[in-house]
Amino acid sequence: MVTPISAASAYAKVARAAEPGAALDHSVGDSSAGPSFGALVKDALGAVVESGAKADTQVKSMASGKANMVDLVTAVAESETAISTLVSVRDRVIQAYQQIMQMPI
Repeated sequence: MVTPISAASAYAKVARAAEPGAALDHSVGDSSAGPSFGALVKDALGAVVESGAKADTQVKSMASGKANMVDLVTAVAESETAISTLVSVRDRVIQAYQQIMQMPI
């Protein structure tokens, strides 16, 4: 489940990783450098999938009459927020890639 605290923590980790010169302070083999970009992406995708699964479960429970409407709306809103965040990050990564490809050699 994605909570506001975990989202804020993830944003803070990404902000620290995106600081200019942050990658220059660590050597390549330094294990204290934190998680790799691939690990961050994998964790983010896992959180989105988990949030979607929770929303699906709440929808199924609501259809069978076993769920509370507030829980359903909360789960769907969390899922929507996670997906929109993921799409925004994807767009920024694509934009950065395009800028790198336009750089003169």
